[in-house]
Amino acid sequence: MSINIVIVDDLAFIKMVLRDIVEKGGFRVIGEASNGEEAVQVYQDKRPDIVLMDITMPKMDGITALKKILKIDPHAKVIMCSALGQQRLIIQAIQTGAKDFIVKPFKPERVLKSIKKVLDIA
Repeated sequence: MSINIVIVDDLAFIKMVLRDIVEKGGFRVIGEASNGEEAVQVYQDKRPDIVLMDITMPKMDGITALKKILKIDPHAKVIMCSALGQQRLIIQAIQTGAKDFIVKPFKPERVLKSIKKVLDIA
């Protein structure tokens, strides 16, 4: 079974770190985006199983992008990523419809655990 993931972050380094974690975990990265606008477009084009999305980005933030993605697909599975100290934004993201959140700096086991939890796989 192949699980397809899209990674959304404005920092190339973060995308690279996340790609490395998810691919070593046996998942496939099928797309990337650098802001919320791109995230919505990539979601529409690729229809991934999971989106790993930063909250704070230029052009369109992650919460606004999350709302737009959920309009396209109410069953979209989005895991939000944020820095420590952004509890208010994390709560807002979960209330908006994010399935989980992971905190930077990423711990590989936490990222993979979150993906498996959201997909309901062991």
